[in-house]
Amino acid sequence: MTLPQSLLFAVLAAMMALFLWGRFRHDVVALAALMACVIAGLVPAPEAFAGFGHPAVITVACVLVLSQGLHNTGAVDWLARSLLPRDAGRLVSMLALMGLGAIMSGFMNNVGAMALLMPIAVQLSDRLKLTPGQVLMPLAFGTILGGMTTLVGTPPNLIVSGFREEAGLGAFGMFDFAPVGVAVAVLGVIFTATIGWRLVPARVSTMGDGFETGTYMTEVRVPAKSKAIGLTLRRFETGIKDSGAQITGLVRNEVRITAPHGGRLIREGDILALNTDVDGLAEALSVFDITLEEQERPAEKDAEQDETAAPESAQDTDDAEGGKEKEKDKDAEDGKDRDEDIILRELVVLPGSNIVGRSASDLRLRTRYGINLLAVSRQGKPPRSRLRKLKLKSGDLLMMQGPAEMLADFISDTRCVPLGERELRIPDKRMAIIAGAIMLGAIGLVTLGLLPAAVAFVLGVLASMLLRTVPPRQIYTSIDWPVIVLLAALIPVAGAMQTTGAADLLARFLVETIAQGNAIAALAVVLITAMFLSDVMNNAATAAVLCPIAIGIAAALGVNPDSFLMAVAIGASCAFLTPIGHQNNTLILGPGGFRFGDYWRLGLPLEVLVVVVSMPLLLVVWPL
Repeated sequence: MTLPQSLLFAVLAAMMALFLWGRFRHDVVALAALMACVIAGLVPAPEAFAGFGHPAVITVACVLVLSQGLHNTGAVDWLARSLLPRDAGRLVSMLALMGLGAIMSGFMNNVGAMALLMPIAVQLSDRLKLTPGQVLMPLAFGTILGGMTTLVGTPPNLIVSGFREEAGLGAFGMFDFAPVGVAVAVLGVIFTATIGWRLVPARVSTMGDGFETGTYMTEVRVPAKSKAIGLTLRRFETGIKDSGAQITGLVRNEVRITAPHGGRLIREGDILALNTDVDGLAEALSVFDITLEEQERPAEKDAEQDETAAPESAQDTDDAEGGKEKEKDKDAEDGKDRDEDIILRELVVLPGSNIVGRSASDLRLRTRYGINLLAVSRQGKPPRSRLRKLKLKSGDLLMMQGPAEMLADFISDTRCVPLGERELRIPDKRMAIIAGAIMLGAIGLVTLGLLPAAVAFVLGVLASMLLRTVPPRQIYTSIDWPVIVLLAALIPVAGAMQTTGAADLLARFLVETIAQGNAIAALAVVLITAMFLSDVMNNAATAAVLCPIAIGIAAALGVNPDSFLMAVAIGASCAFLTPIGHQNNTLILGPGGFRFGDYWRLGLPLEVLVVVVSMPLLLVVWPL
């Protein structure tokens, strides 16, 4: 063993020890390892940061941005509502939820897929009379399994493809991982949905400890193409029964009907007063193609119309005086809305606020601030007056929409307090279609071999920015920068394993000492080693460290390196034994009420199943 090899093994040993210790973040440890290699002369200083331009790193960042677009526009919410059964039993419900999570993870960031489906999983656990953890852990494992089916499904696949290309063998295609990955994912999902979930301990969830805002009173308009036209009010409520939405009033021809009869038919132009939570509101808007009353903007208005014929939003009605000035200001604000990113925020009205006792109409929110009041929550009691005329009280929760700076000005002026971070999404069917088309277009360019993955997904990000499926302010915040830094730092370290001969040395040791020169045994060693390392350190780090070793083992045995690279990809994607092995496992730790030792009960049988299924498939699909 040469001195450079000894130094490199010492750096790798220290890095893995720090990963296991968990005292420092993974990206910090990886960056420290890179700097140690540069100082020791193992990585040339001019090449130290070449990893930030590596195609795998660029692709991972772009997939995160495109996933944010699917998230923002409600595309995934629509998919979940369309595909998940509402009244099925445990087996069908678990299969549908895990299957959807696996499919989504194949084409978007699997952490994003998990985060989007978590609320649905918690609702499902109530209906199935299970603890949240008994649904969350199967879902987390399903999304992890789904990630191994495509090139962009998980960072290890991109890293493996990058090392194959650097070895002169060309990059893997979009669906080269599918023959083995799909089989493993399908059998893993079936096992978990039928038997595996029973192995998950029933723990008390901590999800109830958070702040609960309750229900809002809001108004929605029924446009000409709405699916709600012709339905009874009772049928409308049952269409979104999981959300508990209730119609508390109906406005027709400027006449408000309080507590309308459930058999009354909905007509075009009706305004429905809904009492629902944020998720129920989003579901109603999407399912019935209705719009928030604020969003219904008539194209033309006669200047001589009186207040009763004005637009029905809480902000578009002001005093009759200064009508022309109001229209002028409104046009200016509308222009501002088009130029700035519109966000939703929840605010609480404090005692002593200058808006207490005043209505949205009195406040002239659109004219003064360019913002809209969409809904009000008041201690679970539905107000009896129209939203635009409702006198606000201290303790009211307001759902506000507008540019971030304008909302900040409103908060400062009125002594309202924004709630903690809580995501509010109002679905937009047109933008959801655009976001889906951008993702499919990028995938199509890669699948057809027209462009490399990094270039295709950068084009997708550019399209997302231009078409505003992801607001410019979210482009950088949607990227998981610790993962990007981790990947970029470890790629040069992995390169040093090849240039110093450390990878070949370790490969020979594994082949001669453990595998005894048997190629199949060596393949199993690589697969199991990757699974073990991914359970105790980041899966991307596992792939970056093991890829050069896998290539070295294949060279030493004189066999096909693709088998070993695929074994690394599968093993690195199967982190089921600990909460630190994968971000999805960490994500459910609190909501599921889990302890560190709870994961192996389902994770160990699942990892055994992965080895049993993948080994023969690797030998058949990627023969030695």
